[in-house]
Amino acid sequence: MTTGPEDRCRLVLIVPDIADIEERRTILADALRGGDVASVIVPQYGLDDTLFQKHAERLVPVIQDAGAAALIAGDSRVAGRAKADGLHITGGVAELAEAIEKHTPKLIVGGGNAGDRHNALEVGEARPDYIFFGKLDGDIKPEAHPKNIALGEWWSAMIEIPCIVMGGTDPASALAVAESGAEFVALRQAVFGDAASAARIVAEVNALLDEKAPRFDD
Repeated sequence: MTTGPEDRCRLVLIVPDIADIEERRTILADALRGGDVASVIVPQYGLDDTLFQKHAERLVPVIQDAGAAALIAGDSRVAGRAKADGLHITGGVAELAEAIEKHTPKLIVGGGNAGDRHNALEVGEARPDYIFFGKLDGDIKPEAHPKNIALGEWWSAMIEIPCIVMGGTDPASALAVAESGAEFVALRQAVFGDAASAARIVAEVNALLDEKAPRFDD
């Protein structure tokens, strides 16, 4: 996705659901100052298409200026107009396969909605740039969902396509994901729950992963 500590699990941020566009931009910019972030996923949440477009156009340059890949969830037109790096597909395999056919290699295209191994393998057959285990707003407990960690461990042991596993609301949940062998851990509330601490938390997660995350073999 971008240059950074390639030999260990890296952080992916999911932008929180904030209606005020400038507040959202400021909080995101602060978080990105905290250290290495591979990519940032921008979900639509409840925004209509026009407003989502405006949000994307404000957020994408901030993400890219920090050296991360900007991934728009769901809407390829918004991704194109906002000059994002990629598209995160939250629908099923058919939608993902269609997006891959249409937009790669111009855009990074990944996603998931893979709740079990069978479904994950179907996603893998579409050859996305990454698979995502969990839901973008699935961080409802301090720890990452055990099922997603188990899927990440199984997947990363046998499939070369990178995986992102959704973490929990506790920043330390990133380490449990890293220990599964997953290439990326996604955090949302863990970083943005206390906006004033976002940069510090990103720095702490990176320090934790630097110190304790397993290293990938080349």
